[in-house]
Amino acid sequence: MRKNILITGASSGLGMGMAKEFAKQGCHLALCARRTERLETLKKELLTINPSIEVLTASLDVNDTEAVFSIFDSFRTAFETQGGTLDRVIVNAGIGRGGSLGKGLEGPNRETAMTNFCAALTQMEAALKIFRDQNHGHLVAVSSMSAFRGYPGALNVYAATKAGLKSLAEGARIEVYNRPIKVTTLFPGYIQSEMTDSIGKPTPYMISLEKGSRLLVKAIDKEKNTAIIPFWPWYFFKIFMNLLSPKMVRIIFG
Repeated sequence: MRKNILITGASSGLGMGMAKEFAKQGCHLALCARRTERLETLKKELLTINPSIEVLTASLDVNDTEAVFSIFDSFRTAFETQGGTLDRVIVNAGIGRGGSLGKGLEGPNRETAMTNFCAALTQMEAALKIFRDQNHGHLVAVSSMSAFRGYPGALNVYAATKAGLKSLAEGARIEVYNRPIKVTTLFPGYIQSEMTDSIGKPTPYMISLEKGSRLLVKAIDKEKNTAIIPFWPWYFFKIFMNLLSPKMVRIIFG
């Protein structure tokens, strides 16, 4: 069992939900996010769930490359001081801002691209450097069901970043093949969170944060290459969406 787990973007949403599930398992947690006051509140809640675990926190903007490497290394050192290692890193931090291209939204579109892909690349670099040094570890990349095809409007850049993350994780998995390092890519459907709440319209097949977090952690613990969460109906949704013409996608999502 992987006991020492680092989660980015842990102050809310899926990161927070996964932290609670891992706390129930007795895992020690290293949590980072920009909103430190929320991290401290979460830390108190986690220690209420399981007083026997260690919870480390740090303020982190994942777009700060030097800070990512520094904080990941500090968490690694903290776990080693206690006689353990950094066993798993979950690259979860992400945003969903922006809109259609060419409509004056270059700023938020670029911000989404930088946070969801470039910053994810930095986090994966930092994690895999540690895992290669210690010759074991489990890297988890949180992608999205939107990664499997292009979408118009507000989903365009977001889906593109998640498709890029999907490819990046797959390449990393190939690079560490036959080594005691695992790479898992998660593809969540609609799970209730601040991001899905911001969509502003009804979303199909939404599940609660509690159920979604439980399913995510169950999939992570299996350490398979990929996992669609939840499998039903999103596996079949992926097949259906890839059969649609661009015109039909525009009608549905435009």
